[in-house]
Amino acid sequence: MWEKWMRRALELAALAEGRTSPNPLVGALVLDQTGRLVGEGFHSRAGEPHAEVGALAQAGEAARGGTLVVTLEPCCHHGRTPPCSEAVIRAGIARVVVALKDPDPRVAGGGIAQLRQAGVEVIADVLREAAEEQNHAFLHRLKTGRPWGVLKWAMSLDGRTALPNGLSQWISGPPARAWVHRLRAGCDAVVVGGGTVRADDPLLTSRGQRLPEPLRVVLSRSLDLPEKARLWDVDPAPTVVAHGPEAAGRSLVCGPERLPLEECEPKALMQALANRGCNRVLWECGPKLAAIALRQGCIQEVAAVVAPKLMGGMAARTPLGDLGLQRMEDVPTGMLQHPIGIGDDWLMRFRLRACIDFNR
Repeated sequence: MWEKWMRRALELAALAEGRTSPNPLVGALVLDQTGRLVGEGFHSRAGEPHAEVGALAQAGEAARGGTLVVTLEPCCHHGRTPPCSEAVIRAGIARVVVALKDPDPRVAGGGIAQLRQAGVEVIADVLREAAEEQNHAFLHRLKTGRPWGVLKWAMSLDGRTALPNGLSQWISGPPARAWVHRLRAGCDAVVVGGGTVRADDPLLTSRGQRLPEPLRVVLSRSLDLPEKARLWDVDPAPTVVAHGPEAAGRSLVCGPERLPLEECEPKALMQALANRGCNRVLWECGPKLAAIALRQGCIQEVAAVVAPKLMGGMAARTPLGDLGLQRMEDVPTGMLQHPIGIGDDWLMRFRLRACIDFNR
């Protein structure tokens, strides 16, 4: 019985995909005493009312004596919004069905405990695995202190990301490029290196599929960047240029924000982005930076678009630089999702297994 309603709550949570960071995705619904649906809600963005509050407001007095079904344990602390646990108790809810206990140390079971102390019946872990999957990026950031990293590339069937002369536009077709815009819309930041800015002059927006647009980030060791680039126009989307102490005294073009790091490395950048509330970060960088990000544990997932083209060339660029591997036993492995056709191209999504150690 509860699985049916929890699936609906998960559907509601998904409506805010890419817009709630640093908060998780949360959906909720209210059933009256007869089991009739009387209220629904979802958390639309950070600072806005939580899912439980929206569902309870829609239900009104019909919530009294009823059941709240919610994908995440109601919060019990004062943040940008009041505690949801108190709102649930005031509404007279008799039963709360929860998918996932909140791992945030400010909650961590406290919301459930508060509800039970008030005499509310709590049923936990209903479709827990589905809720964990929906919020895997949020959970990863809480556990590791870094956002979930997705590395994206487009390549030919023979594994090339550019011709020997460097030309790469366009390997994939329009449907696949539109999919990339949707992928960006589900991320909080998009990262490239200075080489990509110089070679491709990318825009890195979702083309309006998300407002505000994700943060655009350039990681540059030298700040050897062109004076004119589409990323410097911050009207469509904000841009941050991150660098290490070696570039501290060098000037930067007007427009983008400057982000000094203790060291100009992907791991330092990911920690800084986590501090800014990013749950999911998309890497659209060149092979050298991609390899470093992978070695430093900044990549958890690969999204590769494979085009039915043969580009050839021994000197042609490939998606990844040298990982420094000497043994097949050290090669990163993971779970490959079923390929999806997008126009004439194929999308391959690959989630890395945990605990990869490149220093053995």
